[in-house]
Amino acid sequence: MSRNVCVVSGSRAEYGLLRWIMEDIQTSPDLDLQVLVTCMHLSPEFGLTYTDIEADGFTIHHKVEMLLSADTPTGIAKSMGLGMIGFSDALEVLAPDLLLVLGDRFETMACVAAAMVARVPVAHLQGGELSEGAIDDAIRHSITKMSQVHLVAAEGYRRRVVQLGEHPNTVHLVGGPSLDSFHRLELLERRALEESLDFRFGPRNLLVTFHPVTLEVATAAVQMEEILAALDSLEDTHIIFTMPNADMEGRALFDLIQDFVVDRPQCSLYTSLGQLRYLSTVAQVDAVVGNSSSGLTEVPSLGIGTVNIGDRQRGRLKAASVVDCDPDRQSISAALAHIQTEEFRSVLATSRNPYDPFGDGQTSRRVLEVLRTVDLGGVLKKRFHDLPAA
Repeated sequence: MSRNVCVVSGSRAEYGLLRWIMEDIQTSPDLDLQVLVTCMHLSPEFGLTYTDIEADGFTIHHKVEMLLSADTPTGIAKSMGLGMIGFSDALEVLAPDLLLVLGDRFETMACVAAAMVARVPVAHLQGGELSEGAIDDAIRHSITKMSQVHLVAAEGYRRRVVQLGEHPNTVHLVGGPSLDSFHRLELLERRALEESLDFRFGPRNLLVTFHPVTLEVATAAVQMEEILAALDSLEDTHIIFTMPNADMEGRALFDLIQDFVVDRPQCSLYTSLGQLRYLSTVAQVDAVVGNSSSGLTEVPSLGIGTVNIGDRQRGRLKAASVVDCDPDRQSISAALAHIQTEEFRSVLATSRNPYDPFGDGQTSRRVLEVLRTVDLGGVLKKRFHDLPAA
């Protein structure tokens, strides 16, 4: 009898990480794929990216509208409440044997909380990681405690999930799911990418993605102004911006970027690049700038430098190709200058991605094997796994 696995996705970036797993579930004779989409996927403001999922050949089995227009803490909390109502209905209709979620978004936490009450087992991808400047950190660890199956990207993260009280037998080291894309996608050549983006690359090029640091109050706009001031001082540099997430204070960032690019023809802003164009762009730029987790988990595999700004990703594993800096224009300018040096280029030549422990592009296969074979009998009643006394 086939096992129904319901995969939940709320954003364009998250779907890019889940895509190959979804594809392999769909073709597995032992598993039936259910697709549940929510949050930014269903928002016109964020590009209605559920259509990208459908364009890749997936049937969407349920949609949960939950995202309010407000990006205040109250608005986000209310969105989570609406999400729990919608997810409760969706889980009752779909009745999955296993829910598969990824990461640390607030919509994911709402879904997992509903699954816990509905007694649906949860498999969690990318637990044990850290992002100490964002509410994502607490959300991620909370999802770990509400999950029964853990699929982690690195050995250090495996140990941390065990440290959180999860039994080692339930924690599976599979690698970073995003890295399968480099083995399964054919990236666009420069000219084809320029045509697709309606953008021309210059002598130097940057890709910028910056999200609010959600554990800080009223800093998003100030930090973005510092970033834009540093970028504006660059010469012969073309810049691609991608839209920030639906986080607290996110719309202020969007407005600032929009005002910045309007009279600078060398700059462009995109609501959503999609996975293929995003990775193809990474391969063509001199560096990725901002505070997106992609700069730490994906970009190093393409031999491209990352300028990681501020505290949002504090605590994550980092390749030597990641340059940390404070969110002020002087520090950002110094980091941007450093990535152009011969010293940094020599670092790039030997840097290794810590999210790619196997180096084989087979994360999806390892995830699939766990989903197929894990014993779900009695998994809801977990025991806290205590570490040996020191």
